[in-house]
Amino acid sequence: MGQLLKRKTIVHYIITLLVALFAFTMVIPFLWMLSASMKIGVDVMKLPIKWIPDYFYPDNYLQVWNIGGIARRNYHFDLAYFNSLKITFINLTGAVITSTAAGYAFAKINFRGRNAVFLLYLATMMIPSQITLIPKFTMFSLLGLTESHWPLILPGLITITGTFLMRQYFTQIPNELRESAYMDGASEFRIWLQIMIPVAKPAMASLAMIVFLWNWNNYLDALVFLSHWRLYTIPVALTNFIDESTTEYNLIMAASASALVPVFVVFLAGQKFFVKGLVAGAVKG
Repeated sequence: MGQLLKRKTIVHYIITLLVALFAFTMVIPFLWMLSASMKIGVDVMKLPIKWIPDYFYPDNYLQVWNIGGIARRNYHFDLAYFNSLKITFINLTGAVITSTAAGYAFAKINFRGRNAVFLLYLATMMIPSQITLIPKFTMFSLLGLTESHWPLILPGLITITGTFLMRQYFTQIPNELRESAYMDGASEFRIWLQIMIPVAKPAMASLAMIVFLWNWNNYLDALVFLSHWRLYTIPVALTNFIDESTTEYNLIMAASASALVPVFVVFLAGQKFFVKGLVAGAVKG
């Protein structure tokens, strides 16, 4: 018995070590980014990599944000940062509200053709988003909205994946909770707002994190629809550091490190709900 326990302990330590090594490999690109963001351009690509520079060059961040007199040109990164925050939080708010409402309707309200509509709704997930770019561009051009952020905002207010996750979460909530409130005279909207939403906070928080990352990292749509530098978001603005002859990797890494700050803030704020909400939304009740 003691020999078996010892063997299990050794296996446990080996697995833990392997997982730790694998996790460390995932962190290496992030560490290189931080290291490169503190170097001058000629030292970024030197081999072997010097992870801790002999010097630290924080002026890269000042140039990216165009602070002080050292900026060689106007990168407009601060405006792109604001645009990304604006689009992301508008879409986050809209997507969470619409997904919660639609998920509740599909899970708890019996209406004619509910399952057929839901299956048709899910079927649209099979269509690659790249295929819809030309129809969307044509539609927004006819509406005269291409010179604005509306092509990135309006489609992002509704997410099929979010509706599916919320619907799966609501199916786990006992129907008796809704029926008792309904018997007490509560309207459907009041049941959704005052009873279902407080119960569904973990799923809503995890969905909010996913929607935030989707919109914060959205490059393709921004590249297609945003033609003026005043409309650029962070993924497109990073191309400002690439010239015809040179690529300023140190400034790109400084800009990328700056772009990660909201991601860390959102993750730290909602991490306790993330796993719980995803697991609950993925299991059918």
